Amino acid sequence: MRIRTDDEIYRVDAVWLGPPKATFPWRARYVAWGVGIPVFLVVLGVERQVGIGFDFFSTAWALVITIALTRIITSKISHERPLGAVFTMWWRELHAPRERRTPTGGAASASKLRVNRERPRPRAKRRGGARRGAAPPPAPYPPDSPARARRRPAAVGR
Repeated sequence: MRIRTDDEIYRVDAVWLGPPKATFPWRARYVAWGVGIPVFLVVLGVERQVGIGFDFFSTAWALVITIALTRIITSKISHERPLGAVFTMWWRELHAPRERRTPTGGAASASKLRVNRERPRPRAKRRGGARRGAAPPPAPYPPDSPARARRRPAAVGR
Protein backbone atom coordinates (compact mmCIF):
# COMPACT_ATOMS: atom_id res chain seq x y z
CA MET A 1 0.00 0.00 0.00
CA ARG A 2 1.32 3.43 -0.90
CA ILE A 3 0.56 6.39 1.33
CA ARG A 4 0.26 9.67 -0.55
CA THR A 5 1.72 12.79 0.95
CA ASP A 6 -0.50 15.61 2.13
CA ASP A 7 1.78 18.20 0.62
CA GLU A 8 0.35 19.41 -2.69
CA ILE A 9 3.75 20.40 -4.08
CA TYR A 10 4.99 16.83 -4.16
CA ARG A 11 1.80 15.47 -5.73
CA VAL A 12 2.60 17.33 -8.93
CA ASP A 13 5.05 15.50 -11.14
CA ALA A 14 7.36 17.94 -12.87
CA VAL A 15 6.97 16.63 -16.42
CA TRP A 16 7.63 18.04 -19.83
CA LEU A 17 5.04 16.91 -22.33
CA GLY A 18 6.73 18.45 -25.35
CA PRO A 19 6.21 21.57 -27.43
CA PRO A 20 2.76 23.19 -27.48
CA LYS A 21 0.25 21.52 -29.84
CA ALA A 22 2.75 18.72 -30.47
CA THR A 23 3.03 16.90 -27.17
CA PHE A 24 4.81 13.61 -26.73
CA PRO A 25 2.72 10.46 -26.32
CA TRP A 26 4.55 9.68 -23.05
CA ARG A 27 5.12 11.49 -19.78
CA ALA A 28 8.72 11.94 -18.71
CA ARG A 29 9.88 13.86 -15.67
CA TYR A 30 12.60 16.45 -15.99
CA VAL A 31 14.86 14.17 -13.97
CA ALA A 32 14.34 11.43 -16.56
CA TRP A 33 15.46 13.74 -19.34
CA GLY A 34 18.46 14.84 -17.30
CA VAL A 35 19.45 11.23 -16.63
CA GLY A 36 18.49 9.81 -20.04
CA ILE A 37 20.57 12.10 -22.24
CA PRO A 38 23.92 11.33 -20.52
CA VAL A 39 23.01 7.62 -20.36
CA PHE A 40 22.30 7.65 -24.12
CA LEU A 41 25.69 9.23 -24.83
CA VAL A 42 27.42 6.67 -22.60
CA VAL A 43 25.61 3.78 -24.32
CA LEU A 44 26.62 5.13 -27.74
CA GLY A 45 30.23 5.45 -26.54
CA VAL A 46 30.23 1.88 -25.23
CA GLU A 47 28.85 0.64 -28.55
CA ARG A 48 31.69 2.37 -30.40
CA GLN A 49 34.28 0.88 -28.03
CA VAL A 50 32.87 -2.60 -28.54
CA GLY A 51 33.15 -2.11 -32.30
CA ILE A 52 29.51 -1.65 -33.28
CA GLY A 53 29.19 0.84 -36.13
CA PHE A 54 26.94 3.89 -36.21
CA ASP A 55 23.82 2.98 -38.19
CA PHE A 56 20.07 2.95 -37.70
CA PHE A 57 19.81 -0.34 -35.84
CA SER A 58 22.69 0.33 -33.45
CA THR A 59 21.19 3.72 -32.59
CA ALA A 60 17.75 2.16 -32.13
CA TRP A 61 19.17 -0.47 -29.77
CA ALA A 62 21.07 2.27 -27.92
CA LEU A 63 17.76 4.12 -27.48
CA VAL A 64 16.04 0.97 -26.15
CA ILE A 65 18.88 0.29 -23.72
CA THR A 66 18.84 3.95 -22.63
CA ILE A 67 15.11 3.85 -21.93
CA ALA A 68 15.50 0.67 -19.85
CA LEU A 69 18.44 2.05 -17.84
CA THR A 70 16.74 5.41 -17.35
CA ARG A 71 13.58 3.75 -16.06
CA ILE A 72 15.64 1.66 -13.62
CA ILE A 73 17.58 4.69 -12.38
CA THR A 74 14.57 7.02 -12.10
CA SER A 75 12.50 4.40 -10.29
CA LYS A 76 14.90 4.88 -7.37
CA ILE A 77 14.68 8.69 -7.46
CA SER A 78 12.01 10.75 -5.71
CA HIS A 79 11.73 14.10 -3.97
CA GLU A 80 12.84 12.42 -0.74
CA ARG A 81 15.78 10.61 -2.37
CA PRO A 82 17.44 12.79 -5.02
CA LEU A 83 19.77 11.59 -7.74
CA GLY A 84 22.93 12.59 -5.83
CA ALA A 85 21.86 10.55 -2.80
CA VAL A 86 21.19 7.51 -5.02
CA PHE A 87 24.64 7.74 -6.63
CA THR A 88 26.30 8.26 -3.23
CA MET A 89 24.48 5.21 -1.84
CA TRP A 90 25.50 3.16 -4.89
CA TRP A 91 29.15 4.25 -4.58
CA ARG A 92 29.33 3.45 -0.86
CA GLU A 93 27.66 0.09 -1.41
CA LEU A 94 30.16 -0.70 -4.15
CA HIS A 95 33.19 0.15 -1.97
CA ALA A 96 31.94 -1.17 1.38
CA PRO A 97 34.16 -3.73 3.15
CA ARG A 98 32.96 -7.28 2.62
CA GLU A 99 33.28 -10.46 4.65
CA ARG A 100 35.88 -12.78 3.21
CA ARG A 101 34.42 -16.15 2.39
CA THR A 102 37.72 -17.89 1.67
CA PRO A 103 40.08 -18.51 4.58
CA THR A 104 43.44 -16.76 4.50
CA GLY A 105 45.31 -19.39 6.52
CA GLY A 106 46.11 -22.96 5.71
CA ALA A 107 48.25 -25.92 6.59
CA ALA A 108 51.64 -25.23 8.10
CA SER A 109 54.49 -25.40 5.67
CA ALA A 110 58.28 -25.34 6.04
CA SER A 111 58.77 -23.54 2.73
CA LYS A 112 59.40 -20.18 4.44
CA LEU A 113 62.03 -21.47 6.92
CA ARG A 114 65.71 -20.70 6.43
CA VAL A 115 67.96 -23.74 6.64
CA ASN A 116 71.76 -23.60 7.17
CA ARG A 117 73.98 -26.34 5.78
CA GLU A 118 76.25 -26.37 8.84
CA ARG A 119 75.16 -27.38 12.29
CA PRO A 120 75.51 -24.57 14.83
CA ARG A 121 78.46 -24.94 17.22
CA PRO A 122 77.88 -24.79 20.98
CA ARG A 123 78.89 -21.53 22.62
CA ALA A 124 81.85 -21.37 24.98
CA LYS A 125 80.94 -21.50 28.65
CA ARG A 126 81.39 -18.30 30.58
CA ARG A 127 83.73 -18.01 33.49
CA GLY A 128 82.66 -16.48 36.75
CA GLY A 129 79.19 -15.84 38.04
CA ALA A 130 78.01 -13.56 35.27
CA ARG A 131 74.31 -13.26 34.87
CA ARG A 132 72.75 -15.02 31.95
CA GLY A 133 72.14 -12.62 29.10
CA ALA A 134 74.61 -10.02 30.40
CA ALA A 135 77.88 -9.57 28.53
CA PRO A 136 81.10 -9.73 30.59
CA PRO A 137 82.70 -6.31 31.16
CA PRO A 138 85.38 -5.58 28.58
CA ALA A 139 89.01 -5.57 29.70
CA PRO A 140 90.27 -1.98 29.69
CA TYR A 141 93.82 -2.90 28.59
CA PRO A 142 95.51 -5.95 27.09
CA PRO A 143 97.20 -8.24 29.72
CA ASP A 144 100.78 -7.34 28.80
CA SER A 145 100.24 -3.60 28.37
CA PRO A 146 102.45 -1.11 30.30
CA ALA A 147 99.34 0.91 31.14
CA ARG A 148 97.91 -2.11 32.92
CA ALA A 149 101.04 -2.36 35.06
CA ARG A 150 100.58 1.23 36.16
CA ARG A 151 97.01 0.64 37.17
CA ARG A 152 97.72 -2.30 39.46
CA PRO A 153 97.06 -1.50 43.09
CA ALA A 154 100.15 -1.32 45.23
CA ALA A 155 100.72 -3.87 47.93
CA VAL A 156 99.74 -2.24 51.17
CA GLY A 157 100.85 -3.15 54.68
CA ARG A 158 103.11 -6.21 54.48
